[in-house]
Amino acid sequence: MKILIVEDESKTAEYLHRGLNEQGYTVDVARTGTDGHALALEHDYDVIVLDVMLPEMNGFEVLRAIRARKQTPVVMLTARDRVDDRVHGLREGADDYLVKPFSFLELVARLQAVTRRGRAHESTQLRIGDLEIDLLSRKAYRAGGRLELTAKEFALLALLARREGQILSKTVIAEQVWDMNFDSNTNVVEVAIKRLRAKVDGPHERKLLHTIRGMGYVLEAREDGASP
Repeated sequence: MKILIVEDESKTAEYLHRGLNEQGYTVDVARTGTDGHALALEHDYDVIVLDVMLPEMNGFEVLRAIRARKQTPVVMLTARDRVDDRVHGLREGADDYLVKPFSFLELVARLQAVTRRGRAHESTQLRIGDLEIDLLSRKAYRAGGRLELTAKEFALLALLARREGQILSKTVIAEQVWDMNFDSNTNVVEVAIKRLRAKVDGPHERKLLHTIRGMGYVLEAREDGASP
């Protein structure tokens, strides 16, 4: 899941960025309403965490501008526990509201809830061959056996599974999973793929995670199960 945080308080922004990254999410941060608006329109996020009190454009203005172009789920944050502020935000198109200070676990639960509602038409259960992935519980199984995955490994597997049959380049994987521009001098993607392959394919005769030389990686169940 890719999340945009629009928050001008440095400590809050850093706290959310670090915490959500540790949960396996890809996170962008904007410190002004103008920057948040630009990022929201430039990229496709699964959900936006939007503070009300922002420099340049306030949260209501940013929300209004986003809603004119996109229906990305938005959870608003405010330090003001006033009913009229919450009503205003919901009328402008916010999907949920959270008053500061808040529990990080509650925020994560609300983010999952609004994205689940926004993706009601999408399945949260993915199946590729005998590989089963539960996007809500963040668990994966191969031939009925639980795969012990780290948060980043699950994020990588979920990305490949959602794009089943599509070849994903190292650049796309680095941007979506690690929120970074791909550097040809780093082997972070290769190392992650190697570890994920060991867990997903391991002793299984039929291989699902394939390397396409010079292009990238693809997750699919092939008839012969062989990699090129």
